[in-house]
Amino acid sequence: MLLLHNPVGFAHLGQMKHVIFSIFLTIAPVAALALPSLGEQSYVTNRLLAAAIGDEIRKTCPDISSRLWTVFAEARALEKWALDQGYSKDQIDAFLESKTEKKKLLAQRDAYFERQAVGKGDAAGHCRVGRDEIAKRSLIGHLLKAR
Repeated sequence: MLLLHNPVGFAHLGQMKHVIFSIFLTIAPVAALALPSLGEQSYVTNRLLAAAIGDEIRKTCPDISSRLWTVFAEARALEKWALDQGYSKDQIDAFLESKTEKKKLLAQRDAYFERQAVGKGDAAGHCRVGRDEIAKRSLIGHLLKAR
């Protein structure tokens, strides 16, 4: 049996491992709670905003559609990023289903179109913005394709 010399008085390595493991189990959930909300993560909100803007463009402009496989790939990459950061699947789902977060996102989307001087239902304006985003190769443009 391996004896350890330590000031706390643990006589066996097994006892020390048990205490360390117990401390880890106590600290790990607290560390997970320290994550900011997904709505505070600019990486997340920027990508969701780009998707919301792109979706509005493709629905309003008859000459632009979405790059469906690219949209799916971006969604999977975003989910993987969140999981890699330590968010659980339940946290991700709750964020995506949150009515409050959806309202914030839609308000940001609408503000974007206001800055572009594009009104709701303005097909020509949405087409112009969509073509500009595609030409700039922005994240929004990456999700769209002109027909």
